[in-house]
Amino acid sequence: MGQRVSRDDFEWSYTEEPHASRRKIILEKYPQIKKLFGYDPYFKYVAISMVLMQVIMCFVMINKSWLTIFLAAYCFGGILNHSLMLAVHEISHNLAFGHSRPMANRILGFICNLPIGVPMSISFRKYHLEHHKYQGDEVIDTDIPTLLEAKLFCTTFGKFMWVVLQPLFYIFRPLVINPKPPNKLEVVNLVIQLLFNTFIVYFCGWPSLVYLVAGSLLAMGLHPVAGHFISEHYMFAKGFETYSYYGPLNWITFNVGYHNEHHDFPAVPGSRLPLVKKIAPEFYDTMPQHTSWTRVLYDFVMDPAVGPYARVKRKQRGLST
Repeated sequence: MGQRVSRDDFEWSYTEEPHASRRKIILEKYPQIKKLFGYDPYFKYVAISMVLMQVIMCFVMINKSWLTIFLAAYCFGGILNHSLMLAVHEISHNLAFGHSRPMANRILGFICNLPIGVPMSISFRKYHLEHHKYQGDEVIDTDIPTLLEAKLFCTTFGKFMWVVLQPLFYIFRPLVINPKPPNKLEVVNLVIQLLFNTFIVYFCGWPSLVYLVAGSLLAMGLHPVAGHFISEHYMFAKGFETYSYYGPLNWITFNVGYHNEHHDFPAVPGSRLPLVKKIAPEFYDTMPQHTSWTRVLYDFVMDPAVGPYARVKRKQRGLST
């Protein structure tokens, strides 16, 4: 089973999350960062082009062997779908059309969701905005592993399996920790997704739908681009709860690696996050950071000091235990 993790509890913090206070300090020193707020007018074209590429790939996958389908899903389609998940992340912050056009953002979210195969754009937004507002909250922040996950996956092999199964935890953890009734837009999201999936099966066959869904699941697990799930908030250096990554995979993930910058300034689109770091380097250069998401996955599995317990948590107000 491998070496057990050295931690037996989460890292509990009794201070507020650091991003709001740092945002205030940075803006006092560099008010010009406010000019970066807004939306990226080119984002929608990039996102829609990836959707069209995946639709074309569904036709390419017709009559292909299962080996070809799964290899294409892991090496190509999964990367595009993961990028589209991060497009949905951008859209959840209204960075596609701005805060004045919320429905335009939601509609683009439906479109970006299509190749992913599973309806998630509206549900993701509902939980992700709470992750920003209540980072580390033991109930509200569903990005944090459950106690059961931390106890079960506490060895080298266990952590390896946890990484492989990570997509399932991301899908079902919110339903366990902080269930919310579905809203009307989630129903719309579901109907649109089912219609698209039916279209793919009718014109391309079941293997093409498998190509889409398998790509989504594979690229959320043991895959280089999935390293950002762990790199963003798992505590690799004591006391630091958010980490940035400045490597080349930012080119295909809308700069999600600039994660300290993103949490400090969620109103800045991903394409402009490098400018935040450039304007205020002294706030980011001195913090622990990652240079490789693949190395993050390796260290997470092999380092006994890191594992599902390596997260900063905060007690929810009103809970004493």
